[in-house]
Amino acid sequence: MREISFSPLTALEVGPPEQIDFVADAGYSLTGLRLHPATPGGVAYPLRIGSPELRSIRDRMQQRGVRVLDIEVMLINEQTDITSFLPCIEAGAALGATRLGVNGEDPELDRFTEKFAQLCDLAKPYGMEVDLEFMVWRPIQNIHVAEKVVRTAGRHNAKILIDTLHLARSGGTLADVQALDPKLIGAMQICDAPLVGPLPHETSAIIAEARSGRLPPLEGELSLVELVRAIPSSTPISVEVPMFTSDRFLDLSSKIVHIRKAAERCLALGNV
Repeated sequence: MREISFSPLTALEVGPPEQIDFVADAGYSLTGLRLHPATPGGVAYPLRIGSPELRSIRDRMQQRGVRVLDIEVMLINEQTDITSFLPCIEAGAALGATRLGVNGEDPELDRFTEKFAQLCDLAKPYGMEVDLEFMVWRPIQNIHVAEKVVRTAGRHNAKILIDTLHLARSGGTLADVQALDPKLIGAMQICDAPLVGPLPHETSAIIAEARSGRLPPLEGELSLVELVRAIPSSTPISVEVPMFTSDRFLDLSSKIVHIRKAAERCLALGNV
């Protein structure tokens, strides 16, 4: 069965180096790291080459058998200097990361595409693929806009990140994923949710659901099994389920274990 990675937003309050022990104790051997905030002033755990923090993380990874899949989130807006992301890329590469997550906040699509291509060029020498995530409340609002950017950028390491909640809330369908050139798919983040969510104009409610109101796989109504079948067998899958801790969980660790097991059941049903 395909290996499942832990996505940092699932428990953003736990950062490296403690995150390595946290995910290992929960049964994950693969994780992402939040090295750059997804919003200005947001939570992140920056690292730099040669720092004691980076050495500590690398030591814990070796001791606990945990690998880093991706680093996030490179937020590109109209003022972004792409070279400012270099320390994150260097730190991620030093930890073995092979993927870089990107969000777009620039309303000028041509300018964003040019900067996205520059980021792909910056990441290429480090062996990283660059995954563009779409969200209905941002300029890169759906899978079609993301595909246009990636195709126009014209870089071999330019890819699309498919988040199953964002796909559903932006009006995307299983057919849209099946129609996509498999070479453009970089990674998939899975979670579940009710089929009907906040209305398109209810931006604050949509954001709240995405950041704290998701459901573990197979506990909602999204076509998760079919979606994981629709992507190449080599596509990395992470589980991203930020949710309110409820009485059903004893603590954060038990919640994360539950989410991992739910994701494993989903992939087993898809035989991937």
